[in-house]
Amino acid sequence: MKLPAQQLSLTLNTGDPIPQLGLGVFKVDDDECERVVLDALEVGYRHIDTAMIYRNEAAVGRAIARSGVARDELFVTTKLWNSDQGKDTTPDALATSLELLGLDYVDLYLIHWPAPLRDVYVETWLAMEDLYGQGLAKAIGVSNFEPDHLERILEAGSIVPAINQVELHPAFQQRKVRGFQEPLGIVTEAWGPLGQGKYELSELEGLEQIAQNHGKSIQQIVLRWHLQEGVVVFPKTVQKKRMVENLSVFDFELSSDDMAAIKAMDADKRVGTHPEDGNW
Repeated sequence: MKLPAQQLSLTLNTGDPIPQLGLGVFKVDDDECERVVLDALEVGYRHIDTAMIYRNEAAVGRAIARSGVARDELFVTTKLWNSDQGKDTTPDALATSLELLGLDYVDLYLIHWPAPLRDVYVETWLAMEDLYGQGLAKAIGVSNFEPDHLERILEAGSIVPAINQVELHPAFQQRKVRGFQEPLGIVTEAWGPLGQGKYELSELEGLEQIAQNHGKSIQQIVLRWHLQEGVVVFPKTVQKKRMVENLSVFDFELSSDDMAAIKAMDADKRVGTHPEDGNW
């Protein structure tokens, strides 16, 4: 994969690179999403994260087709929704996503939630392994999985998930989940990396001072922290100016003292849905 010079990548357990900073399109309406993704690709993003339930895969596909960016320079992630989980329904769901995206394959396909009350995520994972074997997904993974969910699919399956995408931000750092999965070669992705606006980052003691010391915004400091933590991060924005700002985090480095100070901000403050409750 060819990336713009300023971008960083991590290596998945498949051996393939994943751009470490991408764009998420959660809650971006289909009629606006095409413009948003086009803007992102223009300013240098190469990783787009969408999902069936976002109902904007078609817009992402239109933007990719119009962008002129070569397919092998892009990393496209989409996700399997809860109601599509199952041995027989998972292949159809991916086929639909590929048709909407206008692609022959996705770079990463994720089970969106474990949905434990449905309790079909293990058979779903085995179906995902088949899709990987067919080359329809270059990598497969999960989202919002806790260690006990991961243990079940690891026991039943033959492929270790490439990714677990979880809520992660300075006030909720997911040390337990990361401590379980990363030694297994499962890369951590962060959704809601800036706290989804559900608390003020400026209220975290010391964060504003770190930003001032580096001449950066608080948001840029938090994104840089994710990168240095070895986490894949994809902040959502629909503003081109903010996209450029979010990409401007490769020209400085947080010190070990900065990193320790942010680590100390962890308050186990989940602001999104707990994985046990994501059973829609």
